[in-house]
Amino acid sequence: MFGKKKSKPLVGLDIGSSGVKAVELRRKGDDYELLNVDLENLGQDVVVDGDIMDATAVKDAIDSIFRRNKIKTREVATSVSGHSVIVKRITVSAASEAELHNAVEYEAPQHITFDIADVYHDYHVLGPGPTGGYDVMLVVVKQDKVLRYRNAITTAQMNPAVVDIDAFALQNAYEANYEPSADQMTALLNIGASIMNIHIVRGSVPLFTRDVPVGGNQYTDTLQKELDLSFEDAEKLKKGQEVPNVSLEAKAAHIRSVSDILLLEIQKTFDFFRQTASGENIQGIYVAGGTAKIEGLVDLLKEDFGIPVEIFDPFRRITVPNNIVPEMVREQGPRMTVAVGLALRSFDES
Repeated sequence: MFGKKKSKPLVGLDIGSSGVKAVELRRKGDDYELLNVDLENLGQDVVVDGDIMDATAVKDAIDSIFRRNKIKTREVATSVSGHSVIVKRITVSAASEAELHNAVEYEAPQHITFDIADVYHDYHVLGPGPTGGYDVMLVVVKQDKVLRYRNAITTAQMNPAVVDIDAFALQNAYEANYEPSADQMTALLNIGASIMNIHIVRGSVPLFTRDVPVGGNQYTDTLQKELDLSFEDAEKLKKGQEVPNVSLEAKAAHIRSVSDILLLEIQKTFDFFRQTASGENIQGIYVAGGTAKIEGLVDLLKEDFGIPVEIFDPFRRITVPNNIVPEMVREQGPRMTVAVGLALRSFDES
């Protein structure tokens, strides 16, 4: 949302709690081709709940990715989420689009729970309001959060040309890969290590966004605590690997207990959305993020909501050349979704 729209190359750089993910694309006719894709895992407590705690470790991860892949592009698009971010659909009283900017500046403070002097804010026009004025998507981010991301990136000798929101990058990847019809109501879930982004769209129109502070780390913490495991063994178990002296039954019970917590948060979000958008029914769910492949999670979502649920494929309509390691696309695909959405900012035309 923040920064000029670009028509020159950008590397999508997703800085998350579990690692740094990078994607570079180029236009190939009417399609896109993957130039580079890579990730560098981060240690515990480097990024916590979407906030960078150790800028040096993040900088080193960025350096490693760019050096390993010999990426020459220095302009990047990154994104933020979490408790320091507000995304809210509001109706603004304005007689015309020419008056809209001043109207948003006047009305935005009543929707912002932070001190207005401590935030950056932006908006996107969705269209005329149902009873006059205009519907806009208001986006607010605390300045110190953005500055921490910018500092980590500039220290790595990169230019953060765009700072977006995770949920909107997720939507970019969805539109490019799935080409939804205008009336298709879809919930996009990006379940990372510490934050779950829930983003509901109709076609290409964003309707509702919520960030929930739960994710893959909760599986690891529960397995580690309940089964008396090391962090490393709990991570292996979460990812489907075997660990000595741990039965499949014991593992499944604890995995299910955390999945139930995620399902409850998703259900609460859907219920709230329906209360504010009468007559709107979600028709399908796409699950992205490193937690998307947790054993049984997709099946639980299908069972609970009774609608189609798929793991998000961010490379579904992107040409992948032979020099790209197949495992990175096949195994890590859902984890790269936000980075793909950010890389697509290279092709903004307006």
